[in-house]
Amino acid sequence: MNAKEFLKALDSIVEEKNISKDVVLEAMEMALATAYKKNFDSKTNVRVDINPNTGEIKVFSYLVVVDDYDDGEEIVDEEGNVTRIPPKINVDAQILLEEAKEIVPDINVGETIETEITPKDFGRVATSTAKQVINQKIREAERNSIIAEFEGKEGEMMVGLLAMEDSKNYYVDLGRTRGILPKGEMIPDEELKMGSSVKVYITKVEATTKGPLILLSRKHYGFVRRLFETEIPELVDGTIKLYSCVREAGIRSKVAVYSDNEKVDPIGACIGERGSRIGSILKELNGERVDLILYNEDPAEFIKNALSPAKDVIVNITDPIKREALAIVNDANLSLAIGKKGSNIKLASRMTKYKIEVKTLNQINEEGNKEEQK
Repeated sequence: MNAKEFLKALDSIVEEKNISKDVVLEAMEMALATAYKKNFDSKTNVRVDINPNTGEIKVFSYLVVVDDYDDGEEIVDEEGNVTRIPPKINVDAQILLEEAKEIVPDINVGETIETEITPKDFGRVATSTAKQVINQKIREAERNSIIAEFEGKEGEMMVGLLAMEDSKNYYVDLGRTRGILPKGEMIPDEELKMGSSVKVYITKVEATTKGPLILLSRKHYGFVRRLFETEIPELVDGTIKLYSCVREAGIRSKVAVYSDNEKVDPIGACIGERGSRIGSILKELNGERVDLILYNEDPAEFIKNALSPAKDVIVNITDPIKREALAIVNDANLSLAIGKKGSNIKLASRMTKYKIEVKTLNQINEEGNKEEQK
């Protein structure tokens, strides 16, 4: 590869991969300096210069002017252990001031004396090194480009293709890269088919030495939130607002909505005509139950709504400071208020940020009688 061919190849790659020419040239110069030292057994300081206009490559050795040779020092601790600190500058790359002045009379300590040492067959080394550096920069640029594309998408939902599977993860093709969907982040009991499209929620985007790491989930509560925003335009334009979303994946989700417009029914809008909107969401959630909750600024009313599907609930705020509440239900609604394995009351507590205790009127009366008997 001669100088013209090198520049032509460089310009082509810079344009195609959108890599800075200066960045590639700087990396090339550093790599060629290392290659020179390795191939020509050089101990001196070496600088490589690539002319960006002609592609001509020159190698220079340079000596740093010192007033005394620095060969490092030895430090002995209290126990007699010796630690050697290497010199800041390679001894072979130093020249004494008095010697330097014989070459350049007005030179000072800290300045350098350069000599061109470009080998005749250095083009072979340059060609091999150029390929390595350019390939490396292409990989780095593509990784950085992918990171830049996805870093703003953390917390967003995307649609990808199920590409691969191993014992712990699914790998989802997201276009320019693949995301990792751990099997522990799947909706319980759902099955996915290779090659099928799948909606995923991006939980983490991170640059690693092996490339971009993009972690995905279908179990995260944010997945439900994004599904609602996808299916219900009023949530996007602000007519309806989503206050909060809590979830126990595969069992139940609770979504609290409200509207500042009294003429708008936020729950009805989420359900859609003949249940079309909520139906699409439930289908994506593999049959997981979703409770639509009307948010209310009054904590007692909000807790009452959050305990849905239980009805006829009476709520007393027992300690507003500690955020504790008592919900009174009839016998028929007790199991609904608590839910399977306590799931309903747990989700209601998380949604309202209140510690909720559920009792029936009979239980309260019995407790009252016991207190009187004492």
